[in-house]
Amino acid sequence: MQKNSVKVSMAVVRRLPKYYRYLGDLIQNGVMRISSKELGKLMGLTASQIRQDLNCFGGFGQQGYGYNVEELQKEIGRILGLNQTYNCVIVGAGNLGQAIANYEGFRREGFALSAMFDVNPRLIGNTIRDIKIYDIQDLGTYVLENDIQLGIICVPKEQSQGVADTMMENGIKAIWNFAPADVQVRDNVVIENVAISESLYTLTYLMNEPQLEI
Repeated sequence: MQKNSVKVSMAVVRRLPKYYRYLGDLIQNGVMRISSKELGKLMGLTASQIRQDLNCFGGFGQQGYGYNVEELQKEIGRILGLNQTYNCVIVGAGNLGQAIANYEGFRREGFALSAMFDVNPRLIGNTIRDIKIYDIQDLGTYVLENDIQLGIICVPKEQSQGVADTMMENGIKAIWNFAPADVQVRDNVVIENVAISESLYTLTYLMNEPQLEI
């Protein structure tokens, strides 16, 4: 792959995981090669959009030959940083935190969840899939001693900024925030705010929009 100096838009970045997922499905179905037209049809994109997106990162396919599915997924995985392991913790061991901890897909993609934290004394000391739940007071020390790169927030919104601050103060550089509030981070920290309710509200709008064509 050739490197490209063009700045990549966030719209393209947010499509990369979708490419990775669809290519993984194709591999499971035994598909070895695919054209941009065929891939675009599967994903609901134009062949031109596929080519433009992938050209942001250099050349992958060959004209008249298409893309090698396995090689393309591997390259996109590398672009996404999935060729390395990330040490992670979850703060908030309620229903949502436990659901994330139980998702086996994260382990397969190199996200090594090693601990959970909570304020509830009834949860502290328990385990979820062999992952121990610690007192939230131990978060800072644990992060420092275990080289944690990614923090996952699953606490009420009132607690979210404080949790994020503790994570940042102890060296975490990436935060995945599921709290129903956008937390503020330092310039050298990246964050993804996942607003589940906002996605649901968009769905209810689309259900009830009288001009919507279904």
